[in-house]
Amino acid sequence: MRWLRQLLGGERVQLDAGRQEALLRDVQHRYGAHARIPFSAQVEAVGGMLNGDDGLVVAARIVSQVADEAHADLQAQAHDVHRRTGRRLLVNRRNYRPLWAEAGHALRWPLFALPSGLHPYAQVAAAVAVVGGQAARLDRVTDPNPLVTHVFEVLDLTTAGWEYGRVRIDTDGAALADRLISTAAQVLAAMDDPPRLPPAVRELMRRNNTLDVHDPSGPRAVGVINLGATMRERLLA
Repeated sequence: MRWLRQLLGGERVQLDAGRQEALLRDVQHRYGAHARIPFSAQVEAVGGMLNGDDGLVVAARIVSQVADEAHADLQAQAHDVHRRTGRRLLVNRRNYRPLWAEAGHALRWPLFALPSGLHPYAQVAAAVAVVGGQAARLDRVTDPNPLVTHVFEVLDLTTAGWEYGRVRIDTDGAALADRLISTAAQVLAAMDDPPRLPPAVRELMRRNNTLDVHDPSGPRAVGVINLGATMRERLLA
């Protein structure tokens, strides 16, 4: 694998595991839903903290951890539905849309209640931006293949939540989706052998509908987002 060859024989990268743990703890505890500043300001602050190679490693860890926690949460919810009703739900990390289309009314969107306390519109959005901004260096610190898969997972969950999970589309959510799409494109462009786009993305790319984007503090629509057009423009470039 290219990323492993880079680590073993390419440009020497000095990583500090202790600094990474400290950064992750700081980001987790200082920011999120409890912080009394707008999510956009939190994204900027967290992004500034995650500079350099150690910051990039932490950003990648945040994205992957959130994908893993969301998957575990949905598996637990599916198990609970089966226990209570006898109904079996298939939780497929490759494509969450069938699950949400079938049972979205019975599911809780997992990204607002992650065990780590990481918030999709704060730490996660910042981490995604850091990963995209340093996509060319990813293979020097981690394997980009599972990471881009996790980026697409979080994008899948975000868009399925809008369509089936009663998640309101506000400017913070739209900004997260925009960053996820851009970062996925940047990581794919930096890879020698990028994977195929996942089914959920291919499905959305065939659409051309617009969705209203609301003010986070009120009912007013302040813009629109066209996921299909945005994905086609950036992921097929």
